[in-house]
Amino acid sequence: MVRTRSYSFLFPAHGRPPFTRTRAWGGALAATTSLLLAACGGGGGGDGSSGTPRMRMEISATEDFPGSYGSVGAYEKVSGTLRGELDPADPRNAVIQDLQLAPRNARGLVEYSADFVLLKPKDMSKASGVLRYDAPNRGNILTLPNPAATPGDAVYFERGYTFLYSAWQGDVPKSSPARLTATVPVARNADGSSITGPYRTELVPTAAVPAMSLPGGVFNGAMIPYEPASLDNTQPGTSLTRRRNETDPREPVAASEWKFATCDSAGNAFPGTPSPTSVCLRGGFDPQYLYELVYVAKDPKVMGVGLAALRDTVGFFRGRAADADGRANPLAGRIAHVIGQGTSQSGNAMKTFLHLGFNQRLEGGRVFDGLYAHVAARQTHVNTRFAVPGGGGGLRTDHTAFGQTAPRGLAADYVDAVSGREGGVMRRCSASSTCPRFFLGLSGTEFWQLQGSPVLTDALGQRDIAQPANARIYYYASTQHGGAGGVESIAYAPSRAVYPTGTVVHFNDTFRALFLALEDWVVRGTEPPASQVPRVADGTLVRPAQLAFPAMRGLTWSVGGVQTPIPEFRYLGRYNGFTLLDFGPQYQPQDESGIATVLPPRVVGRDYAILVPQVDPSTGLARAGIQSVEARAPLGTSIEFNDVATPGIVDLVNLTGSFIPFHKTRSARLAAGDGRPSLEELYGSQAGYVAAVSRAADDLVAQRLLLRRDADAIVAKARAANILP
Repeated sequence: MVRTRSYSFLFPAHGRPPFTRTRAWGGALAATTSLLLAACGGGGGGDGSSGTPRMRMEISATEDFPGSYGSVGAYEKVSGTLRGELDPADPRNAVIQDLQLAPRNARGLVEYSADFVLLKPKDMSKASGVLRYDAPNRGNILTLPNPAATPGDAVYFERGYTFLYSAWQGDVPKSSPARLTATVPVARNADGSSITGPYRTELVPTAAVPAMSLPGGVFNGAMIPYEPASLDNTQPGTSLTRRRNETDPREPVAASEWKFATCDSAGNAFPGTPSPTSVCLRGGFDPQYLYELVYVAKDPKVMGVGLAALRDTVGFFRGRAADADGRANPLAGRIAHVIGQGTSQSGNAMKTFLHLGFNQRLEGGRVFDGLYAHVAARQTHVNTRFAVPGGGGGLRTDHTAFGQTAPRGLAADYVDAVSGREGGVMRRCSASSTCPRFFLGLSGTEFWQLQGSPVLTDALGQRDIAQPANARIYYYASTQHGGAGGVESIAYAPSRAVYPTGTVVHFNDTFRALFLALEDWVVRGTEPPASQVPRVADGTLVRPAQLAFPAMRGLTWSVGGVQTPIPEFRYLGRYNGFTLLDFGPQYQPQDESGIATVLPPRVVGRDYAILVPQVDPSTGLARAGIQSVEARAPLGTSIEFNDVATPGIVDLVNLTGSFIPFHKTRSARLAAGDGRPSLEELYGSQAGYVAAVSRAADDLVAQRLLLRRDADAIVAKARAANILP
């Protein structure tokens, strides 16, 4: 058994110029707008001296959206920017780290801006009253419904949804027109000088390169970095180290061997051209190593403003008639319910939004009536000094990533026996009576790489914990973190991954059905399907050492038209552990806020239990959770992890599973010594396979875990397949 470790925590980008433009809105227009908004329950007006936060909307484009959808008809896409203000004295903003150090305008308020996109019926009288907010992932709209490519997505349009996408992450560069960006202020000292402090990042090369760009990290490399306070890398608090695996000792890299600079393998060799956004290394970066860079950074962004901007943006579109200049809200009077959704990093952000109390609207009531955090085991590092919302860790990299310190438990009375902290994700919203109806979705990746099990058990992994009545947790059995699913999605590069990459089992259809179940719960009070998760009590959630996969051997996969042998599956017991860390006394772990002063953090040495879903000993597929059609009528074993093939590297392929097909015939699998059933034994014939798919689809439809239209498409695909004679 090989146990690799990652961490929880014991204690709580290059900055563009802060948005400090001042403008007074006074006179008759402001007074008229104030009266209008007050009459509509809004709050965007004021008399020009009251300090009431205002919001201004700019629409940059209105375009037709393809298609026509049932009785709702045509849709249009509206793009623009909202410019708002925050009152630093408002207790509902008090949780925002460094807000008191943000520049203020002439009315004493802090300014921000956020890009948005709306998809709305052209005729809003045909809208259902449901506003769906999808949180961008690092500025990218990952979940823009596309009925042309995914016919199942048409259901949202046919039901009359209005869609909102708005930026919340303040370090996203405007690298493409499709990317949504937010402008948040930079914190300053009282005299206007730069704030400085310790900052840490990992540089993870995937090839031999002479230089690497900041901010580094596996997921955050394209974001705007925090610049070093000095390009002199001999200054105290500055260091570069390397190691092959996270648990290996750090090897210092002498300051004479690297510089804050750009360089290349042509005419600009080491030491290169000085630069605050790049690191040049003599001899280049070796992909066999992890490089850890610590330096004194300057100009921290008040990144938590992005969560307040999201709160107020949704509040504006939900309830206000017009902006502070009298521009009409294009959704005014048509929204009755709001459901939010975030996937992966942005799903973590939605949990952080809820945990930090931002689901309480300034106007009163909830921001989101329903919230779906999809494949989101952690929270997001968005409210510390020098926050990096786009970071994240796997097995080998970024183990001390923030996003793990806040409570995993949902209930307000959650108790963490490892750290001694109390209070779960829903503590603040419970106190303010603003909790949404909440769905949490977990793929297998969340258990193996992203430390997902503590949301289901006590910190020691000894018992299942009760979940709030207004929450459901769904485990998508035998799936990886994302992807299209199906055999056609499987790839194989033996030099990078030991087994074919991807899982045939997927959750895309499941998510669609569950989202509509959340809508029914929010709008109509219809109870959704019960939580479906692995449990300690029935032996479906276990220590990794307790898994017993069947033999899987004697198979090949086509690579470039050549049948390439798949190595016999060997379970190595690799998983992402979870230990307690100390980031210093100014860090506030309960809220993932404050200032980290100890970097790298100190290892405390108390571990959380990590458990994983138990597998069926005959098929290797997970026993518990939502079993999709592809899991109930399988063509092979979809495994929730995959091993890196690089010799000497102890790691799992990032966010990726593996697939090992079944043998076609009983004689073939017996000859190979494969312990799983063959396709012949499972189905007998092609007709038998189609019948199994049909039964599975019908059963899931009856459980409200699959839509009928998606079930019909799955059965049609099975009929067209060539599984058996």
